[in-house]
Formats: sequence, C-alpha cells, structure tokens
Amino acid sequence: MRVLIIGAGQVGESIAADLDNSHEVVIVERDAERCDELTYSLDVLTVNGDGTAVSTLEEAGVEEADMVVASTDNDETNIVACSTAKAVSDSFTVARIKNTEYLRTWERSQSAFGIDFMVCTNLLTAESIVRVIGLPAARDVDPFADGKVQMAEFEVSENSPIAGQTVSEADRFDSLTFAALLRDEEVVIPRGETVIEVGDKAVVIGSPSSVRGFAADVAPEEHVGTNEEVVIVGGSEIGYHTARLLGERGFTPRLIERDEDRARVLAEELPETFVMQSDATDVGFLERERIGDADVLVAALDSDEKNLLSCLLATRLGVERTVAVVDQTAYVDLFETVGIDVGVSPRAVVAEEISRFTREGGAENIALIEDDRAEVLEIEVTEESLLANRPIMESIQDFPDCLVIGAITRDGELVTPRGDTVIRPGDHVVVFFETCVVDEVTQKL
Repeated sequence: MRVLIIGAGQVGESIAADLDNSHEVVIVERDAERCDELTYSLDVLTVNGDGTAVSTLEEAGVEEADMVVASTDNDETNIVACSTAKAVSDSFTVARIKNTEYLRTWERSQSAFGIDFMVCTNLLTAESIVRVIGLPAARDVDPFADGKVQMAEFEVSENSPIAGQTVSEADRFDSLTFAALLRDEEVVIPRGETVIEVGDKAVVIGSPSSVRGFAADVAPEEHVGTNEEVVIVGGSEIGYHTARLLGERGFTPRLIERDEDRARVLAEELPETFVMQSDATDVGFLERERIGDADVLVAALDSDEKNLLSCLLATRLGVERTVAVVDQTAYVDLFETVGIDVGVSPRAVVAEEISRFTREGGAENIALIEDDRAEVLEIEVTEESLLANRPIMESIQDFPDCLVIGAITRDGELVTPRGDTVIRPGDHVVVFFETCVVDEVTQKL
C-alpha cells in the first residue's frame, strides 16, 4: 500500500514506524527539521508543507495513495486534510480527532467531511481504561470478535498464587489459551510444563468469563466487577468519558475536578458519578475523603507530571491500583517503573486502531503488545488461507514458531482451539505472534 500520513507527531511517527517495512509511506509535515529527523530514522519519504493544501498533497502523490491518515494534534486540520484528499483522490481517509461532537456528526452520516473512518482519541483512551479497571492485575485488555473474545495481559507479582506454577496447573479454564509469557526482553511461547515466574507478563486469550476467572486467580485479593471503588482525578474529556462509561457499567465512581464551573457541568452530565470540586494534590482533602480506601485511582489531568504526582500520592495513601493517562508515549515505561500500575497512552491507543487498516488481508481487529513487541490479530479465514480446511496441528507447521491460535468464533459462537480442530472458511481466528514476523504471518493468514 501507499500510505500518506499528515502530521509527524508521536502518533504519525508511530504509525509510520509500524508501516515503513512493508508499505510505501509518505509523511507530510510543516516542520522542516522534523522531516529531516524522520528521513534519517525511518524508511519513508517526507514532504515539508501544509497537509490541508492541494498543492502539498499533490506533491506527496495523493492521487496514487491507497490511504491518507491525518494525525496532527488539531481536529479541524485533520478534517480539512481528509476532505481535501478525498476531493482530489480515491484514497481511504482516516482522521484522528479528540472532540466527540465531530465523531457524533460523522456517525450520523459516515460520508460526513469526506472521511471514511474517524478515530476519537479521548473516547478510545477512556474505553481502554475502563477495560483495565474491570480486571484486577490487568495491564492491557482488548476485545475481539464483537466482544465474544478477550485478550488480556497480566503481571505476575510475588504474592500471586500462580507464581511458580506450570502453565498446565494455572490453566484451569476450558475456553482460555495461554498465548505468551513476556519475560524481560524475551517472548516465551508457553508449553504445559513452562513455569510461570514472578515478574512475567502473561498474555491470555479466551472468553470474557474465562479471562475474569483467570484474573481472580492471578490476584484473588482484588475485587472483580462493579464492587470496585474507583476515583477519577481530572474532569478532562478522558476523565469525563471514563466516568460515563463506568456509570453505564454499574460503577459509582468519584471524580475530583479543580475548576468549579467544570465540576458543576460534570455533576449535571454524570448522574452516576459523585463529583467533588477540589485540588487532587491537596493531601488533607484526600485524607478527609478517604481516597486511600479506593481500589483504583485514574489520573486524567492535563499533564503527565500532574498525573504521575496524583498516582504516587494515591499509592502512598493506600490506593490498591493506579492508572495514569500518559500523553508522551515514551514515558509509559518510566511511569510503570516508578510505581504506576498501568500507563495508558492516548497516542499509542490511536496508532493501534489505525494500524489495523494497513494489515494485509484486512484485519478485523488488532492489539499491539508491550510497545509493539508482539501483536494479537483477528482475521476472517478465506479459502486461500493456509489455515483453511486443515486441523490446527497440521496448519500451524506452516507458520513461525511464535504464532499461537488463541480463539476461534464460528457463526457467532466461540470455539476453543485444539490440535484436531479444523478451521473453516468464514471462521474468525484470533492469533498471537511476535511483530518481527508480521509480514510472513499476514500473507499466510
């Protein structure tokens, strides 16, 4: 594919880095120095100019582009860029936006703005946070097959009952597959006799009920479900959507917002949320409101530094688990190293969503694991697939050793993969593999 990316910020760079090995990538960026940086660091062509201008897009070869991704930090720029690209080409257009009002307009008429697909940063981030909150010890949770399958990543602590067990001992669920153990820099494809070690990150794929059951085994002392007490710090758009989604799922979260006017608006719009107007770094206030008794604290303020401070204060007061919104993707590992349980990067979430459109064969869904070390991919099997009409024990021999078939759905029903399971055309298959073999795997799937 020829992919034209408008905007070379962290999202644009992340998408380009994911595609430059297997696609022809052109980046349009206003900052000339940034263009030079990416020319040296990635195998891409850069064009210095305004991505909303027809002349710049034509210079970048928009007429031959299969896809145009507008990923600047400005919603209006992205919308205009996609509209302009659509006016002069037949390319598939994707716009990254933050304002959900634009998303609602587009959803009512999906030809609105000349955009084929719209990715809402704030909403996607909130959805990612809410999925993590529902599973104790989970670092990442992604749905597949219309919610019939879940992929979850859990960190195994020294207090976890499964630490020291073999995979066969820990796997007590019929509809669950151990996809991998991430151990330091190594991706371990588990066998029955593989021992689960403290510090491992276990990636499992299965039915939502089996994943919840496994979560209870990983961290039995933590609550599972809507009994968890959740505190949200910051009434940003991400904080608002997190509270709204939690309320829809039966939670009764508390939200702390410093600005009085914003707090009043949030209290009116979030009937299931208890809104408190205060400074979340006021230790006296936090102690009076017994914030330390919360099971989860989500920091969704307007800066990474404030979110880090809020989480560290919460941990000191006794909060069991902290989730921080981390705008700078490179800081996620640092946050988790200093004690934040889960860092969620809006930029990484959006890049992951956009990446699925560029997968050969048309991925139904995709999840990137641990800074793109591995992927979980959902595809619909065709007659041409090497998986089709063959038992798994036979077809798996034609794929790299790091590929694991995690789940199958057939006619809307979950099928647990076994060695003698025959995969049929039309089945939806969820697979795990290391990113280094993505081209080989997607061609064969």
